[in-house]
Amino acid sequence: MYYLSRDLYFPPARQASPEGIVAIGGDLSPERLMLAYHNGIFPWFEDDEPILWWSPPERMVLFPNELKVSKSMRNIINRGIFKVTFNTAFRDVIINCRNIKRDGQPGTWITPEMVEAYCELNRLGKAKSVEVWQDDKLVGGLYGIDLGHIFCGESMFSKASNASKIAFIALVKQLEMAGYLLLDCQVYNDHLASLGAREIYREDFLDILKR
Repeated sequence: MYYLSRDLYFPPARQASPEGIVAIGGDLSPERLMLAYHNGIFPWFEDDEPILWWSPPERMVLFPNELKVSKSMRNIINRGIFKVTFNTAFRDVIINCRNIKRDGQPGTWITPEMVEAYCELNRLGKAKSVEVWQDDKLVGGLYGIDLGHIFCGESMFSKASNASKIAFIALVKQLEMAGYLLLDCQVYNDHLASLGAREIYREDFLDILKR
């Protein structure tokens, strides 16, 4: 296992452990975080753990033209129940992602240190958010890292039925119009699969990342 020093360096993602851990330690400075994302690596760890840097052997991604929007979701969108904004309340979104309770998860991996690190990336124009509003209240959203041709999704939350799906669909449509290659969803879950995301091999993901 590779232990990071103060040097801004990651071993190649292809050298990850079988479960996908590339390295341990380091920090969450903007420079290290952006180096990680540009090399297909992301941090994921608990509050009482050292920083773990991951590149899973299979990567959950969504190619924008493969987005699946159900008939019921189209009806909800057309009814105008929700208002969607982009990058107007980043800190509120990440804090909601941190605080929202998730089935089967006792806590959150979004530590206070992570909140501040990603808010700094937002200030630098590297991290961005999508907000979903209902009656002027923030009821859903997501955030991630914008690499210019790939958007690396980090987390989403929903306080109203379908709000996170609204955020996801709005983001994908914007990415498609801007010519992005894919939305990185990191690891598999059924919710993302229902929207058209699928797993690809790490090698394929890294090849797309380098385009």
